[in-house]
Amino acid sequence: MKVSHTPAATSATFDDPNLVSAAGLVPILALADNAGLHTLADKHLSVPTDKGANAGAKVTSLVAGMIAGADSIDDMALLRHGGMNTVFTGRYAPSTLGSFLRTFTFGHVRQLDAIASRTLTRLSTRTPLIAHDPDQYVYVDVDDTIVEVHGHQKQGSGYGYSGVRGLNAILATVSTSASAPVIVGQRLREGAVGSPRGAARLISDALATTRRLDGLARARALFRADSAYYAHAAVTAAITSGADVSVTARMDAHVKKTIATIPDDAWETIEYTNAIYDEDNHRWISKAEVAEVDFTAFISKKKSQQITGRLVVRRIPELNPKDLYAPTLFDTYRFHPFFTTSNLDTVTADKTHRRHAVIEQVNSDVKNSGLAHLPSGKINANAAWLVLAVIAFNLTRAAATIAGTGMAKATTATIRTKLVSVPARIATSARRVTLHLPEQWPWETEWRSLFAAANAPPVRVVA
Repeated sequence: MKVSHTPAATSATFDDPNLVSAAGLVPILALADNAGLHTLADKHLSVPTDKGANAGAKVTSLVAGMIAGADSIDDMALLRHGGMNTVFTGRYAPSTLGSFLRTFTFGHVRQLDAIASRTLTRLSTRTPLIAHDPDQYVYVDVDDTIVEVHGHQKQGSGYGYSGVRGLNAILATVSTSASAPVIVGQRLREGAVGSPRGAARLISDALATTRRLDGLARARALFRADSAYYAHAAVTAAITSGADVSVTARMDAHVKKTIATIPDDAWETIEYTNAIYDEDNHRWISKAEVAEVDFTAFISKKKSQQITGRLVVRRIPELNPKDLYAPTLFDTYRFHPFFTTSNLDTVTADKTHRRHAVIEQVNSDVKNSGLAHLPSGKINANAAWLVLAVIAFNLTRAAATIAGTGMAKATTATIRTKLVSVPARIATSARRVTLHLPEQWPWETEWRSLFAAANAPPVRVVA
């Protein structure tokens, strides 16, 4: 492509009061309203003083801004242009929204957590968020990530396992083999905190929220996590909540001793198409075997607190074996064990556990969207920002599932490009508002599907 006119014949002026840059916000905020986001915030959020007034409008403004691409308070100004005042009410200046967030206490953040959970529950009755086969597991994955911050004025910031200054965000997602993940739990923690701190409460809350989603009340749940969550409190919280577990085990003495008891004829070669890059040897590994053995986890606890299950182990030949006269088993192979209480066969259990990496995509997606920055110096304001980013993520995912199967598993950036950031000219006549969108928009069919579903008669729900 090239410019069709010379610079002398081209000019620009910002003077049209009837244009909007993100027409996709119209159906998505209608969907949010049908799910009760505005009403729930007004009812359950008790931020004091005049800064907390009209909490519903302020929460939906922040969420709308994030859906449209805002990742800072100043970016919320994109809600105040052209014809936005024709199609939306209750738009607030960025400074007002910033003052609102800075008034939050920890209790208000927990109120917002509850609002996020209830909104997701209602969305699940309005949209095909989770397609579930009763014969298969629903997967609840937990992981944390460091959101980098700059400067020493950010409350709670510190140097965590990534080696950068930041705050620690822990997320819990739910997904199935047919559905992309949505976020069912979130917390913002100090940057230097250990990964398992507070995870047990988050896991319990996430599984409780999962049970409330449409069609999942009696679903079999499998909690998956990496070795950071191989801790008695986290695993017990999942099992107490009725879930099976699949958690990477650390290679401690008990695990090594158990692996050494596996006979040579128990190892089964598996198809390992998703090769792993060996950082130590700078080569790809694509051959692996698996085996399993009965295992009792947390043997340092008293017997009533120990948990029995299976240790499923994947082994990969060591590409650079140590030059020893008599190499041991652990010198010739690399082992990747995980503890599970599921009833899946060995090969299926291994494949299922490896798919836990799907939560890394969610972490990346959220950090490339609303969580690209933590805008405040106050940790509770940033914790509220995280919850709002999660609501925006789930709403965007819900909109994509309505639009069509081709977008159901797309990233937030892709959904924003195709469904949200659509320019439109507003025309009003006889108390009706018409959005004139671009002719030959490539995703017109999907946009129309979303618009029609969002404006369908709402389902009555109880607050």
